[in-house]
Order: sequence, then structure tokens, then C-alpha cells
Amino acid sequence: MESTDGQRGRDSSSSSSGGGSGVKRSPLEVLMNQIRRKRTATDRKPLGRLLSRNSEKNLISEEVETERKEERKPSAADPAESERDIGWGRVCVFLQRLGKKANSKNLSLAHCDLTATDLLELATLLQFLPRLEEVDVSWNELIGGCLRALTSHLQQVGGIKALKLCSCRLNADDVIALGEALGCVPLLDVLDLSYNGGVGDGALQGLLGNLHPPLRELHLVSCQLNAADAAALGGMVSALSTLCVLDVSCNPRLAQEVEGVGGFRELTSSLSHASSLSTLRLQACGLTADGLDALGGSLRYLPSMRELDLSCNKTLSGGLSRLTSHLAHLTHLESLDLHLCCLTPADLDALIQVLPSLTALTELDVSSNKEAGAVIHPLVSALPLTQMRRLPLNSCSLTEDSFTALALAAPFLRSVDVSWCKVVSGRLALLLDALQPSIILELRLSSCDLTTDDLRHLAAVCRRGSLSSLRVLDLSYNGSVCDDGWSSLFSAGGLSSLQDVDISLRPLTSAPCSAWLPALLSAVPQLPALTRLALQRWNSSMQERQQLKHRLRKRSVLLEWDCSGVMSSSKLTNQESTEESQPEE
Repeated sequence: MESTDGQRGRDSSSSSSGGGSGVKRSPLEVLMNQIRRKRTATDRKPLGRLLSRNSEKNLISEEVETERKEERKPSAADPAESERDIGWGRVCVFLQRLGKKANSKNLSLAHCDLTATDLLELATLLQFLPRLEEVDVSWNELIGGCLRALTSHLQQVGGIKALKLCSCRLNADDVIALGEALGCVPLLDVLDLSYNGGVGDGALQGLLGNLHPPLRELHLVSCQLNAADAAALGGMVSALSTLCVLDVSCNPRLAQEVEGVGGFRELTSSLSHASSLSTLRLQACGLTADGLDALGGSLRYLPSMRELDLSCNKTLSGGLSRLTSHLAHLTHLESLDLHLCCLTPADLDALIQVLPSLTALTELDVSSNKEAGAVIHPLVSALPLTQMRRLPLNSCSLTEDSFTALALAAPFLRSVDVSWCKVVSGRLALLLDALQPSIILELRLSSCDLTTDDLRHLAAVCRRGSLSSLRVLDLSYNGSVCDDGWSSLFSAGGLSSLQDVDISLRPLTSAPCSAWLPALLSAVPQLPALTRLALQRWNSSMQERQQLKHRLRKRSVLLEWDCSGVMSSSKLTNQESTEESQPEE
């Protein structure tokens, strides 16, 4: 229905066109009237109101949207946190690719075959690990020569306390780069550069002046250190008042003087400044009698010394007395290692004289010194027996008397090792009866020519529960034991704590195991702690082998067994088994 205004417009238009007396309209007005007539009432809403309503709606919408944005608006720290979450995801992906699990405090990438590219990517991820305390990229030889890619980012993880770079083929440039970056990790507590030959031959100078407290442990095992490195090391030690562990083992040139350069003397004299030193390892460092004399002079300044390792230094033979006269100052010494040092009767006598002063001693290792076999009785008599825990005497040419003397110390020992001592044959009962029940943890009787009766007596001791805490049992290279002896041992029980057992035969020998294997198969369920079983050079059928593997299928046990004349190692875990070839001994 048309509006009144529209009707009036039409009337006036008619009168005008009809020649009446109305006002004559312009063509523009006529056109506008026609347009107005075509608009409906709903089309002619007041413009002001329309604008007002739209403005109101827009204002309301803006207020609601603002509130929603305020609700969704992150806090000031959220953008950085979001970035860290993304970064942490990158870290997880990187570690997953290497078969490792992410840990915000411990970055363990040892044995991962890292390349220089991997190292560079790792370096860029350090910024997302602000809580990192330990970095271990050991045994990745492909990153040698590229360490600067990592060290240049260490400022991102200034809280690092342990840095391990063993066997990475580091060179002199890597050592310099590391030295330059050490200032970025002021909390560094442990530094391990072992098994990097490039650290030696003077390259160690790159760390001089860059190591500071609170460093407590410095490991430089097998780094080809020489006299010059020893001098540099002495300079470092002088500045490390908090140093507790110094391990420079397996550096045979360390104690050698070259063209009058006595680097080792500089090193030993610097030890007087390291009063916190508790562990000093100088195994296989080419020590001589003169070197022992220099070392002895510093011992009085090391009241905290608890472990001293001088083993595998054959050239100190005959000069031990130069050191023993100073050992009495080490009133807290707990472990003294002198194995494979070619000790002479005079050396052993000097050692025996000082032993009563070492009232804290719990471990003494004089194994692989043939002359020691003749002085076991006075040696044992001089020891604080009630607190002794280890006294290995393997390869010491024990006599019947010395074996009897060992029985005096046996009740207190946690570990007994008389391997390669033929005098044990037929006399094992004497030693076993002296052991304190539930105390012995390790029993090594390799190559002792054990008899079947020896094994039967061992089985009886097991049956009584006297070896219920035993974890390691080494009976290897005792091929003279009959099948009945092995069967009686495995049938005895009483070895619920046993983790490692070795009954392998000598190389180039073999024997069938069919007679006693059923006893072993029955014993496996009674060995819940077992992690390694060595049966090298025992012949078996495929069916017997499968039977044993079936018994171990749900266990994580390293099974070492010959297979078709090739030594193999099978790890059986979660019903899966894989075989890895190992070289012959």
C-alpha cells in the first residue's frame, strides 16, 4: 500500500499535467518524486537513527572483542616462554633422532656418532637449555677440530658443572677454543678430556690460566702428555685450591725429563697448593725412583688424600722406599694401588714397614708382583685387618704358606682375587671356609687349576647361604673341572644376588657342556639379578643354545657364547635377541 505522501505527489502531478492552476515543478523535482514513490516506508528510515544504531552495535562489538582479547592476552613473560617451548621441542626432536631422551639438566650424547654438523646444531640449541648442568659428548671422534662451534655458545649455559669430551680427537685448536670459553662456565666442577692424544705435546698450554675454582675434578687419561704438559699442568694445579681428583694415568712420557726439562717435578711441587686433593692417579706415567722422591716431598701437604694410584709403573722398581718414608703423612689414605710395578723384596719390605701407620687403609693392591707371594704373612700382619675390604693377590706366585696367611684376612674382605695362582688347586676349601657369610661380594678364581672337589666344596658353601651376597663369580680357565663339578655348583642354589658369572674355557680349547647344561637351565630362574653369563668355548647343539636363550628371553642378560667357532655376544631383552661378533681373546 502506497503512502499518503506518494498519493499527494501523484495528485499534484496530475493537476499540473492537466493544465490546472498548481505550481509548475522542475524536471529534477519530478524525477525525485518518482524515485520517492518507488521507495517503501521501510526503506525510508531516518538516516540519523540508522547511523546511531550501527554505531551502538559497533561500539558493543568492539567492547566485547576488547574483553575477549584481554582474556586471551598473554602475560609479559609468555612470548619468551612460548619461544622456549618451541625451542624445547627442537631439542627433543634432535635428541630423539640420536636415540636419546631429553633431559633439561643432563645432555648425554656419548657414542652417538656426532658429526660437525650435528655439533653445530647442538650448539644452537643450548639457548633452550638454561638449566643444563652436565654435557657429555664423549666418544664422538668426528667432532675433532670443530669444538669451537660448541664452545662459542657455552655462554648460553653458564650453569654447567660437568663437561666431558673423552675420545673426540680434539686437537690444539680445540683446546685453545675450550680455554677461551671456560670463563663462560664459572661453576664448572668436572672437566674430562681423556683419550684425546691431541691434548698433549704442548697443547695443554691452551688451558693454562683458564681453569679456576670451583673445579674439583680434572681427568686427562691417555692424552700423550709430556714433560712440557706436566709443567703446564703444574701451573693449573697451583691455581686450583678446590681440586679433589687429578687423573693423568696412561701418559707414559709425563714423568720423563727431556733436555733438562723436569716437568714432573714442577707438577709434584704444585701439589702442595692443592690441599683438598683426595684422589691422585698416576697409573702408567713412567714414574722412576727420582719421580717418587719428588712426589714424596709433596705428600705432607695433602692431608685429605684418600686414593693414591701408582700402578703399572715398572720403572719405579727398587725405589719405593723413597716414597714410603712420606706415606705416613697420609693418615686418611684408604686405597693404595701398586699392582704391576715389578716390586722387589726391598720395595715390599719398605711398604710393610709403613703399613701400620696407614690406619685408614681399606684397599691395598699389590697384585701382578711376583715377589709379593713370599711376603703375604708379614704383609697381612701389618694391615688393619678389621677394616680391609680389598686385597687382590692375583698373579703373585702364592705359596702354601702365603695362601694360608691370606685366609687370616679373608673374613673381612668384600673382594677376593687369587686368579692365576695354581696353589689354590685342591685347597679352595681353606679359603672358602674362612669367608664371612653374606659379606663377600666378589670371588675371582680364574686359571687356578680348580678340581672337581673344589667346585663341590664351593657348591656346599653356596648351599649353606654363605655366598648369598655374591655378585661376581669368575671361574674361567678351569678346564680341569669335571661335568659333575659344574652340575653340583649350578644345582646348589644360594646365589640369588649373582650378577656376573664367567666359566669360559681357555682360548684354543673346547669341551661339551651337555652334561651340566640342564643344571644351569634349572638354575637360571633362581638367579634374578643375573646380567652377564660367559660360556665361551663350550660346545653345544643348536637345540641346547635355543633352550638357554628361551630361559633368558624375558631377561636383560649379556650371553657370551661361541657360535660356529666365532665368539658372539647376544643381548636378550624383552623377548628380542641380537648377536654381535666379538674378537677372540
